[in-house]
Amino acid sequence: MRSRLRPVDLLPVSTVGLRSRPGRAALSVLGIAIGIAAMVAVLGVTRSSQAEVLAQIDRVGTNLLTVATGKTTGGAEAQLPVTAGQGVARTAGVLSSSATATLPVRVYRNDRIPSGRTGGLSVRVADPALLITLDGRVLHGRFLDAAVSRYPAVVLGSYAATVLGIPDVTGQPRVYLGDRWYTVVGVLAPVDLAPELDTAAIIGATAARTEFGYEGRPTRIFVRAQTERTDEVAGLLARAANPAHPEEVAVSRPSEALTARLAVADGTTVLLLGLGAVALLVGGIGIANVLVISVLERRGEIGLRRALGATRGHVGAQFLVESLLLGAAGGLAGIMLGTAVTFALATARGWQTLVPAYAVGAGLLAALLIGGCAGLYPALRAARLSPTDALRTL
Repeated sequence: MRSRLRPVDLLPVSTVGLRSRPGRAALSVLGIAIGIAAMVAVLGVTRSSQAEVLAQIDRVGTNLLTVATGKTTGGAEAQLPVTAGQGVARTAGVLSSSATATLPVRVYRNDRIPSGRTGGLSVRVADPALLITLDGRVLHGRFLDAAVSRYPAVVLGSYAATVLGIPDVTGQPRVYLGDRWYTVVGVLAPVDLAPELDTAAIIGATAARTEFGYEGRPTRIFVRAQTERTDEVAGLLARAANPAHPEEVAVSRPSEALTARLAVADGTTVLLLGLGAVALLVGGIGIANVLVISVLERRGEIGLRRALGATRGHVGAQFLVESLLLGAAGGLAGIMLGTAVTFALATARGWQTLVPAYAVGAGLLAALLIGGCAGLYPALRAARLSPTDALRTL
């Protein structure tokens, strides 16, 4: 009568080695778990980061353009004419625009701070339309308007407010700007596509002309164009800003920088996935090594089973299922670990936690595949053992 091994009996038989040597089994699972965790975490963190970047683009739109000073033919930094802001505003397809300029003065918390300790902050001139063009918002206080711009009033970018130690406008705090005191009337929220404003102290054009001799030459103009005409407007802005020397004007689209970040993230993901695959391969080699040793140690058991009627297929299936169980356990542990790492990093950075479903499925499938391949040779070796040779080890 032909010997049979029921599927219901295969699992208990296959877990004998795992239950008798739990420490060795745990170390085998660890190698697979690390590889799967690395792959799941890389895909999860990348997806969460990309979702945040896409959300930034959605918030500010892809129709924001910037006009900035470029280079002259001699390589020196060019200047925009005084009429640049007006020329840009009159360009067909422009919904709104706002000119800003950097002043050669510094801002300090008080008049006792050494002049070299600027904290990386700048002073900029802006008009009241800046927030409308950038779709920015004020966290505390108010922004500059036609009335406030005439007085020594300043609005701080989010980072500038942190550096100067002014979280809000309670108590009418003051900063030392240039050689006189300015009252802080507002604190901005971070501006996604104009990070230079986060480190700036912003004053009005009237005060800048009176106190610092500002001539009205902008250094950067933010432009909000009609979405369907963005490319067309971008091609017109250089000549609109400086008709005499359009080649000295730099026009860019800030959202392209965020899109470039997505491309860089994709390239980094491929590299990190490669490292995770290496860790997974090492884990598979570890399983194969453990199972080969297990076959050698259990030759007597194999011989006894063969003598009692077990076929080569039964013995091979026992070790193959054992390797699949190790791979599955490592895959599940790796998925949970990778998800936990993704959650921790995304939470720390304020991102939405996203773990792609395909990462979970592919991780588990890869673990089973590696486990099966790793157990194939030990299973075949166990199946080829002769009962008489195996029983000699008892």
